[in-house]
Amino acid sequence: MRAKLGVLGVALLLTIAGCAGSGSASGEGGVVVTTNILGDLTEAVVGDQVPVTVLMKPNADPHSFAISAQEAAQLEQADLVVHNGLGLEEGVQRNVDAAEESGVPTLAVGDQVDPISYRDNESAGEPDPHFWTDPRRVHTAVELIADQVVSEVDGVDEETTRANARAYLAEVEELDGWMADQFAAIPEQDRKLVTNHHVFGYLAQRYEFEVLGAVLPSGTTLASPSASDLSELAGTIRKAGVAAIFADSSQPDRLAKVLAEQAGLEVRVLSLYSESLTGPEGSASTYLDMMRVNTTTIADGLSRN
Repeated sequence: MRAKLGVLGVALLLTIAGCAGSGSASGEGGVVVTTNILGDLTEAVVGDQVPVTVLMKPNADPHSFAISAQEAAQLEQADLVVHNGLGLEEGVQRNVDAAEESGVPTLAVGDQVDPISYRDNESAGEPDPHFWTDPRRVHTAVELIADQVVSEVDGVDEETTRANARAYLAEVEELDGWMADQFAAIPEQDRKLVTNHHVFGYLAQRYEFEVLGAVLPSGTTLASPSASDLSELAGTIRKAGVAAIFADSSQPDRLAKVLAEQAGLEVRVLSLYSESLTGPEGSASTYLDMMRVNTTTIADGLSRN
């Protein structure tokens, strides 16, 4: 009897192991997205057809957020991983690479939206990952996501996915037109941006702003400015007479305030939601809301009225 139980026990363990192995190989399915901005776009495309897991929490910094071992495992079990690329997700890039090496289809959205490079800062020549500040590039991103979801994700209906994408793209196009109208009211000589770090290059290109500089002279929030950096930028601000400095909502604005004081001018420090969405209770809980809030803040901040 004891021997029989032993054999049965081994057989049961082998059966369980076989099932677990099968589940691991096929994965839990669905889409895993690194940043919450891309997560919002992906959820609009996918709807409720399959799970969409967003790794980056609200109000987090995409350059520095990290994930748990369980979340890293989700990456390797997904039907598709959507990530920004271009060096944005510095804290989770190795996890995305590991998923790709294990055979999971991945979409680096930033690589395929005609990225620009940083200019006139210590990241000069490197690709700028902050493409979402240009709605036209977001339009391209949504199309890319829809294509990959249809191609790679089990359990989605192509017609439904394409319809979801078309409906969202109409909203993105409306947003782009509205932003252009709002910015058109700012006199050309006042369309000058100073930000916490270099994050609005795409917006500047799209809507004809000049980026004077940034408190952090880099494309990443992990950099630190020197005293000479602050002094040089203060001189530029003083000469241009800018009306406001814009600081990211997820970053302390202490340095921006120091810079405003060094400039010797009455320069307001205003908060923008530049790299992360808020939670549902916040004013930037979706990409469309974030861009509307930022547009209003920039337009009001640079207004001379």
